[in-house]
Amino acid sequence: MPIGRADRLRMERAHVRAWPALRTADIQGWLWRCSGGGSQRANSVATIDFTGTDPEAAVTLAETLYRAAGRRAQFQIFDETSPPGLADLLRARGYRRGKPTVTMFGRPGPAAADPGVEIRDRAWDEWQEVYLREITEDRRAVNAEILQRIPQPSAFFGCRRDGRIVSTALCVAGYGCAVIECVTTRADARRQGSALAVLTAVSHWASVQDIDRIGLQVVADNAPAVALYQHIGFVTGATNSFWLLQ
Repeated sequence: MPIGRADRLRMERAHVRAWPALRTADIQGWLWRCSGGGSQRANSVATIDFTGTDPEAAVTLAETLYRAAGRRAQFQIFDETSPPGLADLLRARGYRRGKPTVTMFGRPGPAAADPGVEIRDRAWDEWQEVYLREITEDRRAVNAEILQRIPQPSAFFGCRRDGRIVSTALCVAGYGCAVIECVTTRADARRQGSALAVLTAVSHWASVQDIDRIGLQVVADNAPAVALYQHIGFVTGATNSFWLLQ
């Protein structure tokens, strides 16, 4: 699956759209995001486009906004970040790179969805109970609020086994891409195929949308998750990391 610059750009735009921060500001084309809590994406500057002429001044403005919000400045950098030398500029200003993530790309498939997977247009209570319990405590309140702001077209998926939801996922379409979010499985139900069932249902849903790529972002050293996605045909197409001011 050839993945070029245009694909990486539109997939990154789709990821930014899929997880809307609670507060935003435009900084010469960059998107400043602030939401509180422990979410990195919702509390970092998305650096897809830069329309200015002085990136150092733009970084200073971002730092000023974060300081006013009571947070340390953080930037999200990926392969097509603009301008290209931003990582070097941040390093010189005392930023430290966090764990890298990878953006994985797949194609939508017509495979029939598992009948045990429920699909709804919003995050229902049982779905949220599973997803929120499986993420870190410092992300729960903010993520619950972000879930109420997910743009359309989107769908929430929950795999039911023995009468209870055991795996979740969210898929949001945009820019010709379908972005997968919120993939979680109850600790006592892992390695039983429910995550695969959810991802198959996501692929089927995406196949009837106006998209030609499916994408997701995962921590690069999360070997079990990377292996699962590779098993169903995803390939790594971009790298991504968060830079936090020390």
